[in-house]
Amino acid sequence: MLALAAFLLCTITFLAPPRDARAFCGFYVGSAGATLYNHASQVAMARSGDRIVISLMNDYDGPLDRFALVVPVPVVLQKGQVHIGDRDLFKKLDAYSAPRLVEYHDENPCEFIRPLAEAAPAGAMAYSGAVSMSRERAKALGVSIEAEYAVGEYDIVILSAKESGGLETWLAENGYQIPSGASRALEPYIRQQMKFFVAKVDLKAQKRTGLAYLRPLQFAFESPKFMLPIRLGMINAQGPQDLVIYMLTREGRVETTNYRTVKLPTGKEIPGYVRDEFGDFYKAMFNHQVRETDMRAVFTEYVWNMGWCDPCAAPPLTHDELRQLGVFWLDDYPGTQRYQPLIMPGPSNGSVPVTLTRLHIRYSADTFPEDLMFQETEDQENFQARYVLQIPWEGSPNACPAARNYLDDLRIRRFKEAQELADLTGWDVDAVMKRVGLPRTPDPSPWWQHIWE
Repeated sequence: MLALAAFLLCTITFLAPPRDARAFCGFYVGSAGATLYNHASQVAMARSGDRIVISLMNDYDGPLDRFALVVPVPVVLQKGQVHIGDRDLFKKLDAYSAPRLVEYHDENPCEFIRPLAEAAPAGAMAYSGAVSMSRERAKALGVSIEAEYAVGEYDIVILSAKESGGLETWLAENGYQIPSGASRALEPYIRQQMKFFVAKVDLKAQKRTGLAYLRPLQFAFESPKFMLPIRLGMINAQGPQDLVIYMLTREGRVETTNYRTVKLPTGKEIPGYVRDEFGDFYKAMFNHQVRETDMRAVFTEYVWNMGWCDPCAAPPLTHDELRQLGVFWLDDYPGTQRYQPLIMPGPSNGSVPVTLTRLHIRYSADTFPEDLMFQETEDQENFQARYVLQIPWEGSPNACPAARNYLDDLRIRRFKEAQELADLTGWDVDAVMKRVGLPRTPDPSPWWQHIWE
């Protein structure tokens, strides 16, 4: 039987027109609450052993009475295995793990004591009624209604089917206008005798929440397989889609086994003007990496123990917040009961048995023909997509003998930063040089010029 982990993210938003994948917009310089990817699908997976909890953040923004979700599941999920999550937890995960821009200041070349590096951004440490149906009609179509219940604002029904055409007909007759190609996409899951989780919005229950958005759905189950399907969600896509996955595991970094997992370029020094255009820079950089890999790679943006951070864009999640995301194993470690995260420059007294791996995928049906398969590795090395602004000293070349040498070196460094930016993003190097205020090629002073001065 196909693993239970293979049921989420095969989402179909029916009765609403498909939309293009949105590139991220906005600005991020390590400040809390900033999101890099607007309208990207987001999934959080907490896994230890065969136990898995998956949280799905809906990015649907159409009329709520036209929303529905269909995901394949290998067994009938009991009501207690489905839960309503908190959207704010995704915001906190995003803020904690998002790529960051940091700033350091050059020392005064005329002083012998090196000042402490200063972190750049101020505040960077801040932190429809029940589904109506005819069982007789369903049976005639080869569709069985296995379970019905309500969870929060969602009406849920679990279906099984003998053939995809009958399932497609049943969905259409019950108000789910399936996009073209759904029957073909459903067929592989039917052949594997999987069930189908179907959710609609109960408008009265949604109104009682007082919220203008849909809360995340969460599923808890056991499975020896570690995977996430994406094929079904492509049938109504008009272009490449973005997916951000937050993996919460007990030991180490998570990677895919059937696609390349690539760490994004990090630690690169880039020109100072990017400080005010970090969103545009990161979008261009990620797009360039996608092109370089022919959109056939899964990118690692962050790997860190959830007990600390350095530099901190936002605080780690607390014990209670991690528990809400399904991190059930913290209770196995008495020392972490009710812990409060420590923001500190090292793991001493701050490490907890939770590693966060943030993966970012841009995919299409042609470039990702298989569902995603994962493995947890023993790698506990920290990683973050981090970009550096080295702010120059602004003194006079006549301040001291060392000042002139510093300014000569600074000019060379500015050329290197501009070239690095062009290489990372694919931007035209001449345009970057012009923006920085430099000629196309460096013309440094000869090394011997100041020997006898």
